[in-house]
Amino acid sequence: MESKTRIVKSAELKNSIIKRLYFDKALSCADLSEVLEKSVPSVSKAISELIEEGFLMEQGYAPSSGGRRPLMYCLQPSAMYIVTVAMDQLSTRIQMVDLHNQPIAETVMTELKLFHNPNALTLLIDYINDYIDASGVPRDKIVGIGIGMPGFIDSAKGFNYTYLDSDGQSLTELIAEKTGAPVYIANDSSLIAIAEQKFGVAKNHNDVMVINLGWGIGLGMIVNGELYRGHSGFAGEFSHIPLFDDGALCTCGKRGCLEAEASMLVVAEKAIQGIKDGHISSLKHTDKDPYKVVGNAIMEAANNGDQFAIELLSDAGYKIGKALAILIHIMNPESIVLSGRGAIVGKILLAPIQQALTKYCIPRLAKSTELLISELGFNAELIGTAVLIMENFDKDNKNQSIINKQLSMEKTSKN
Repeated sequence: MESKTRIVKSAELKNSIIKRLYFDKALSCADLSEVLEKSVPSVSKAISELIEEGFLMEQGYAPSSGGRRPLMYCLQPSAMYIVTVAMDQLSTRIQMVDLHNQPIAETVMTELKLFHNPNALTLLIDYINDYIDASGVPRDKIVGIGIGMPGFIDSAKGFNYTYLDSDGQSLTELIAEKTGAPVYIANDSSLIAIAEQKFGVAKNHNDVMVINLGWGIGLGMIVNGELYRGHSGFAGEFSHIPLFDDGALCTCGKRGCLEAEASMLVVAEKAIQGIKDGHISSLKHTDKDPYKVVGNAIMEAANNGDQFAIELLSDAGYKIGKALAILIHIMNPESIVLSGRGAIVGKILLAPIQQALTKYCIPRLAKSTELLISELGFNAELIGTAVLIMENFDKDNKNQSIINKQLSMEKTSKN
């Protein structure tokens, strides 16, 4: 029993080291000792064992600061892999990355409509299994499957109360059972916020609002350096702020929501109608084109100078800016990041957003909030799902890879 306790504690330290190096890229033994609040000898011993087990490698010496240069350590990228799944209302992307967040297989995008689709969950599981099989990566090398999805998500219990009906069973447990790997789920906008804070333009920002510009308009909130989920875990329903009297009917059943007036789906609908009404534009459209094709075409056309596309996006940007004024008054954030699919037209949206802020926001508050455009863009959700896995790497007993390996080695050595 004493031997097992020692091994478990040693493995917990190793898990903490792996997690820290995932986020910080490279650290010295002294750095790890300080941030983990463990003794240098215990950390040094754990590092040596992790190198021997193939999880860590030496990266070289840190730049000289006048004294002896410390040896830096980083993760062995091929030690484990993460399956990242990014879902929206219309499609699903799947990617596999190494511990340096580098893709090891091509990203696959598949149409998967969530609304009124009773087969969506079964299809999702099939897509994930097919992707893993095609990758050739053994399942015991997959540290976890992270899934970002729209809807009201209870990450702790594993439920999506909007989509993917699981007949009362936890989605995380069900998908893990069918795929053979630990599974974590979270709201797509929350994951985009985490990605921006850990690896994006909001890196190390403590109070940041991240706007997910997709087919809907989501919000992820970082408050005091932590993701804010709210009392029931549903904080951030930015798209359903009622801003417009007698506005269009929203999918939530109410009228005047921001999403019903300014989302990319709405912009696509307006573009289709505008073309039918004779607006001059480089946009081409047939009745067979799905909204996501039209939405992507609008963003491309706008970046190429198409005036009709720019007008549509500017109108949406002004409405988003009006909603952001409310957000700034309530949260007083350090920064607001425009992220997600729509970040590609972020520069076009900035001017009308700023115009709305000038009109609706108290100048002192608006001046203290920086508007930023994501560099991660459409990849932010995929990166966020990888972060979700590694955030839980040292917290959950689902992850037993290092513990099991050490117990096995101990048993072998005794025999």
